[in-house]
Amino acid sequence: MKKILLVLFILSSVVLLNACQRDTGVLRVGMDLQYPPFETVSTSNEPEGISVDIAYAFGEYLGREVEIVNTDFGSIIPSIQSGEIDIAIASMSITEEREKTVDFSNPYFYFKIISLVNQAFATENSLTEDSTIDDLLAIESTRYTGIASQVSTTIPQSYDKEVIQVTDLGTGVESVAQGTADVLLMSANPVVDGYKANTSTTMVLWDSFVSSPIGMAVKEGNSELLDEANAFIATFNDEGGLYDDLKVDWDATLLENLGRYGLDFYINE
Repeated sequence: MKKILLVLFILSSVVLLNACQRDTGVLRVGMDLQYPPFETVSTSNEPEGISVDIAYAFGEYLGREVEIVNTDFGSIIPSIQSGEIDIAIASMSITEEREKTVDFSNPYFYFKIISLVNQAFATENSLTEDSTIDDLLAIESTRYTGIASQVSTTIPQSYDKEVIQVTDLGTGVESVAQGTADVLLMSANPVVDGYKANTSTTMVLWDSFVSSPIGMAVKEGNSELLDEANAFIATFNDEGGLYDDLKVDWDATLLENLGRYGLDFYINE
């Protein structure tokens, strides 16, 4: 009987030890470090950005060391499934298709699809930066341009709008700037970059067609890490919480990039 009890004690100790190692081991966080200011590298080639700060804050919340694993965006979900990384904090939109293969946390950001508009078209139709998508959709003669199979094409088509399809973003921006198309829908950074390159012939309409929820992703069934991620996200809005810290560190950069908004643009749906 004593031998049996000793064996049981040893087995239970091993289980507890393994559990502790899982809880306190290195947290491997996957992201693609080529999307500033969210995921990028510093001049010394160290991980840097808003998502990097979130990852390190999550590690501090859990009491675990964080390893940022630079992973091509298309390989992030396979890396979660294979166990190469524990969690993705990678500006990843929560979609039905992705939810078939990984489990997502609650949203912590929202990435918006906004419009680059030809300035002459905007003036002719009394559109401003503060106009709404309803104002834009009400103009029957609008010529949309978009990249084949991407949201810049599929969203206008969902409203029964004809779209002049192009093969790349640069051609779409040029079409709007030159007036051969009136509107191009994209996420904020490409739209603002297109405007900055063509300030006299384009403008940004900030009301969003789509507000895509961004979440952290874990392997299916990893409910422990998912619950921890959701509990962590729930603290972001606390006074002195992570949103406040991120605003202090990144608002100036975002204002420079967007020209109008700071982090609130991504926090509010």
